Amino acid sequence: MFTGIIEEVGHVVSAQRNAQAMRLTIAGDVIFSDMKIGDSIAVNGVCLTVTSFVGKQFVADVMPESVNMTTFSKFTSGQPVNLERAMASNGRFGGHMVAGHVDGQGRIRQIRKLDNSVVFTIETTPDVLDYIIYKGSIAVDGASLTVSKRERTYFEISIIPHTIANTVLANAKVGTVVNLETDIAGRYIRHFMTLDKEPSSGSEAGNASRATGEAKQESKSFSKDWLMSKGFI
Repeated sequence: MFTGIIEEVGHVVSAQRNAQAMRLTIAGDVIFSDMKIGDSIAVNGVCLTVTSFVGKQFVADVMPESVNMTTFSKFTSGQPVNLERAMASNGRFGGHMVAGHVDGQGRIRQIRKLDNSVVFTIETTPDVLDYIIYKGSIAVDGASLTVSKRERTYFEISIIPHTIANTVLANAKVGTVVNLETDIAGRYIRHFMTLDKEPSSGSEAGNASRATGEAKQESKSFSKDWLMSKGFI
């Protein structure tokens, strides 16, 4: 789990492509202070596992699903990337709950200055926009940001100079493609509200009757009224 508070901007050393997967070598500085094999590192918002490291470089394998869902397929040597270590249990929760599981990509449509901030207009697909709400949280290339506007085909984020200067957004321009992760709470709520009322068939036929009754009871508990009573909506 991550918070979306970027610790540093590193860079891609190499991006080795296989038929569908990738192997990335990433360089940084701050994140290596306590690195161990098996650690989780968010690279532009994508949770990767450290398989090896030497000095200030680490290697991570990227599954085909992550390659397809993210901007990784466009990575080139020297490209800057946002880096964040997994949240420590005794640390401050400065951003929002970021799983490192990217929902899709967005394209920057406009960048404009507004007083002491910079407003980014980002267009994306309907399946991603369904989980984006006004004043909700969104992770853009792993950076925790607040939605300042949401329309039918795009949303906007208003960013302070400090965040821009300390993330890859400093290099962003119109047309730049970014990774997007919506607030995970919204995905759970949508799932619970659209559960199939009929339980899926299980392998233990002997307990089928009891399992069916329990499944129906559970599916009823996640009604709209139940979610409202618990403060989810």
